[in-house]
Amino acid sequence: MSTHEETLSGRDFARLSAFVYSEAGICLGPEKKTMLEGRLKRRLRELNMTSYRLYCEYLFGQEGLREEKVSFIDVVTTNKTDFFREAKHFDYLTQRALPELASRAGGRTLLVWSAGCSSGEEPYTLAMVLSEYAEGHAGFRFQVLATDISTKVLAHAELGIYTADDVEPVPPALRKKYLMRSRERGADRVRIVPELRRLVEFRRLNFMDADYGLSAKADAIFCRNVIIYFDRPTQEKILRKLSHRLAEGGYLFVGHSETLHDMNLPLDALGPALYRRIDGRV
Repeated sequence: MSTHEETLSGRDFARLSAFVYSEAGICLGPEKKTMLEGRLKRRLRELNMTSYRLYCEYLFGQEGLREEKVSFIDVVTTNKTDFFREAKHFDYLTQRALPELASRAGGRTLLVWSAGCSSGEEPYTLAMVLSEYAEGHAGFRFQVLATDISTKVLAHAELGIYTADDVEPVPPALRKKYLMRSRERGADRVRIVPELRRLVEFRRLNFMDADYGLSAKADAIFCRNVIIYFDRPTQEKILRKLSHRLAEGGYLFVGHSETLHDMNLPLDALGPALYRRIDGRV
């Protein structure tokens, strides 16, 4: 039987959604069944499998848990982002946060973390903004860490190749400075210049991991439009972990549709979708 003639059974959907929740903390309600079915269809073709049932047998077998788990998580995760998305956050970073963070750092390299970086638009935006700030402030040094659970989007992000439409939100002066046009005739692709790519470190990270593996605390964390995929208890758990990896006085930027109201976190609200780590509070 070909894959397009079969649907994902309720039992298999329940197993897969429970697995996603335990592995990645992501909630797939019943309304997501059709979405999962559509995404898995492509994966079944890649594996030359003829049914969702066979795929589940493979995934939950010893070999599948070893070989297929990361690919399955890649299938489930939603990756939507843009350059300079929610631009006021970048304005606040350069005008308010960076002068103060830099003065407290005393020459130390600042760490800015894009947590849930998707295909790289956010960390490259940060690298542009921070590079521009560094040009006007002698001695200012920074590093951008970009993490995501999906190996597929991380591979795309590391390449730094985008379409002309993708980079439309980038201001023309920055486009000219930080993007290279494809040499292929008629191609509408551009690539982030190597000097900027070198400023971003990409790494796979699962928010459900006990240890995030950061050697230093971040001065600012951008975790925007990410926690909406988790239930409330998981959101609070993740945000608590992020807070503890934020330097005292550091900033957390979340998506405008995300609220931290009534969560027990060591953060002060500064404005829409903007929080600050409170000194001394655990």
